[in-house]
Amino acid sequence: MIPSAPANPSTHLLDNAVWAALAGPHARFAERVGRAARYPADVYAFAAVADPADPAAWADLHTLVGPETVVRIKGVESVPRGWEVVGGGRGVQLVDTALRAEPAPEAVRLGLDDVPEILDLVARTRPGPFLKRTVELGTYLGIRCQGRLVAMAGERLRLPGWTEISAVCTDPACRRRGLATRLVRAVAAGIRERGDTPLLHASATNAQAIRLYESIGFTLRRRTRILQVRTPGTHRGAGAL
Repeated sequence: MIPSAPANPSTHLLDNAVWAALAGPHARFAERVGRAARYPADVYAFAAVADPADPAAWADLHTLVGPETVVRIKGVESVPRGWEVVGGGRGVQLVDTALRAEPAPEAVRLGLDDVPEILDLVARTRPGPFLKRTVELGTYLGIRCQGRLVAMAGERLRLPGWTEISAVCTDPACRRRGLATRLVRAVAAGIRERGDTPLLHASATNAQAIRLYESIGFTLRRRTRILQVRTPGTHRGAGAL
């Protein structure tokens, strides 16, 4: 029997999920200086600060990544003086409120040996960032058809009480078979078994995916901003707000 979601996990952590992961369950991946941290570039190309309102945290991030460096960061609406926004987008965050989690007998565990196949599927389907070592972040499950990987989903951010389901994708030739839904339910089953609650992030423009997630038991919690920023050229003023 798959346990239901734990009651009332701490939702405030979701406002700064990357930091909560790097300062918590994913600390082993963290490259960190003071109140700033990032994942290794071949694992997940995001950084975070403990408090976006704290100039010292931004100064730590500048020290961590260096001058005139482009870095991606979530959950931040503005950056200090001297930092340049060079790109970005809008996303949504959804949390499990009524998902039916259950194993998928046909799913197989994916690991480092499967990365070439995974990257090929990602290139065909573009579910979002997936790098050579992303598979190390948690459990990834796949479904094969005639030996070929055609669908996948897995765990990315893990923070206290929560685990993100990510890289949900299906080969275009195999869609409309419910493969993605079965994999989401199966990944969620593993998350629930260890006492965490599943969450998801999606592009705000991906209406089809958002409708799917809502239809199977996820609820929109908040809209988010994703920024690509360039650090100042010198340390002076790097954290001034």
